[in-house]
Amino acid sequence: MKKAKTTKLKNRILLILLDIVAVLCAAVLAYFSTKFDLTAPSIPSYVYWVWLGANIVLAIAVFAVFGLYSLVFKSASVLDFFKIVISSVTIGAANVVFAIVTERAYIDVATSFVYMVTLAIIVGVIRFSERIIAAMKYSLGNNFAPKKRIMIVGGGDAAISLLKEMQSSDKINVRPVCIVDDDPAKKGDIIAGVRVVGTTAEIETFAKKFMVEEIFIAIPSASKKRVSEIVKRCQSAGCSVKILPGIYQFVSGQITVSQFRDVDVQDLLGRDPVQVNLDEIMGYIEEKVVLVTGGGGSIGSELCRQIATHNPKTLIILDIYENNAYEIEQELKRRDPDLRLLTLIASVRDSKKMRDVFQRYHPQIVFHAAAHKHVPLMETSPNEAVKNNVYGTWNVAKCADEFGVETFVQISTDKAVNPTNIMGATKRICEMIVQTIGKRSKNTKFVAVRFGNVLGSNGSVIPLFKKQIADGGPVTVTHKDIIRYFMTIPEAVSLVLQAGAYAKGGQIFVLDMGEPVRIYDLAYNLIKLSGFEPNVDIDIVCTGLRPGEKLYEERLMEEEGLTKTPNGMINIAKPIPLNETRFWSTLEQLCDEAYAETDDMKRSVKKLVPTYIIDKRDSVAEALRVAKTKKTKEKEIE
Repeated sequence: MKKAKTTKLKNRILLILLDIVAVLCAAVLAYFSTKFDLTAPSIPSYVYWVWLGANIVLAIAVFAVFGLYSLVFKSASVLDFFKIVISSVTIGAANVVFAIVTERAYIDVATSFVYMVTLAIIVGVIRFSERIIAAMKYSLGNNFAPKKRIMIVGGGDAAISLLKEMQSSDKINVRPVCIVDDDPAKKGDIIAGVRVVGTTAEIETFAKKFMVEEIFIAIPSASKKRVSEIVKRCQSAGCSVKILPGIYQFVSGQITVSQFRDVDVQDLLGRDPVQVNLDEIMGYIEEKVVLVTGGGGSIGSELCRQIATHNPKTLIILDIYENNAYEIEQELKRRDPDLRLLTLIASVRDSKKMRDVFQRYHPQIVFHAAAHKHVPLMETSPNEAVKNNVYGTWNVAKCADEFGVETFVQISTDKAVNPTNIMGATKRICEMIVQTIGKRSKNTKFVAVRFGNVLGSNGSVIPLFKKQIADGGPVTVTHKDIIRYFMTIPEAVSLVLQAGAYAKGGQIFVLDMGEPVRIYDLAYNLIKLSGFEPNVDIDIVCTGLRPGEKLYEERLMEEEGLTKTPNGMINIAKPIPLNETRFWSTLEQLCDEAYAETDDMKRSVKKLVPTYIIDKRDSVAEALRVAKTKKTKEKEIE
């Protein structure tokens, strides 16, 4: 801190000394240019020295008032230039008044005017010296030093800011050679020395013409869909791509070359993020005791992060895996030391432990994210899927009802719809538990939230693809035509939190996730974005559908329909009626069979979820059936 203050003081003293030199030089030039005789015998010479001294004091005072001694050389801006001009005009006006009052006995108006202009030029050169030198180095570097040739997409304020930064820094090893912008009026304009050559539709053409090596997308206000379209055009040009993250950097004045990031697969999904009403979320979480089961997982940990920002009375993280629980606990403590946080290591399978947790801490809101989710692993260990997903959910749900929890939110998946694997079937049973208990509960609002694949979650395809690319390939895809709905972890969590605000009991919330994406295309694009040529540098290998895997995921069953919520992208699936007596008896039988490790367990799953296919040889046939009928599955939103 002391060192910083000393540096600032030295800079101000240096500026004052340079301004004194500027005043002396400007005065001498003014006198000589207007042909004043400094040795005229009728005027004592000391008068001129007094005049010079007065101007030095006046200049320092005026510059200080306008903040010119707080200016940082490398950040000098247009506003600072105007301050210099206004300061110089003020000093010149004072000299004009002096000339008129003294009836031009010492200086005249012409001398005052020349002095004002000269002073403004010299002071401006001093203040902008670092940027002028950097620009000269940049210009010489562009002509002589090898630099990466870049194209900038977007000719707005963001591009202007970036170009200025590139020109004022000798550490940025890039050379902008052209700009493309979809505003036809900008074509031919020269922005900071770089010409706008055409539109985004011509990216490939101009990339070849100007030998572009890298493309910077500088349109922070563009929608995800628009960015996705531009990225695909950049890919066709065979150039690496970087993108400015968002408009907030521009608004806060943070646009720099370092803000650019590599394009992520998320940018190719072509869908804007789900928007939620934060006031509604705050309204039901604030000052409440909130329990998150599976709080160390991908979804659970993000739930904890977002809940922590909404001022809960106490946040309880419950997880069986201590390493994950410890990591999110430490992260939240660093972010908010005042957060009331409790971390419990426990299994949702342990009914006695769950009763103890609810009885001891009395959570008011429960987010149940604890579950086994990996489809292939659960196919080889189906009993564990039932124990953890079904029995665990039943335990937690019963405790929530018994101890009067206000809201219970179950995390579900689109794999619960017409499941072809045990994981999806168990998640469908979890939905049925929530709906059935929710229908009868007098104190608790039970809801489930159903969404698709989550980008970047533990075990998802994107981290797997990135690792395979880093290892040199091949990238493995189970089937060339397999498609999935995708969303980001923050989106999934925002939906879960919003669902809690809409909860009335027994509902299943479904997110409108836009158009599904081919997994093969994700792999292809990720290889391209990593700077490699698919099936040339890195192969894409189709390994065949895994047991229980579908070609196409569905969001709804035939019996379900959708109704709107205030959030247009969050809808409610109509509950499917069921025989509750038969449901509970079969559920008890299923849990007994799971712990007994019997093969009869899957038949009990089939009784609970009639659309579940036990014979895996029928999985592909089922997937093809879905492909033919998927358009008729989802009824029009009422």
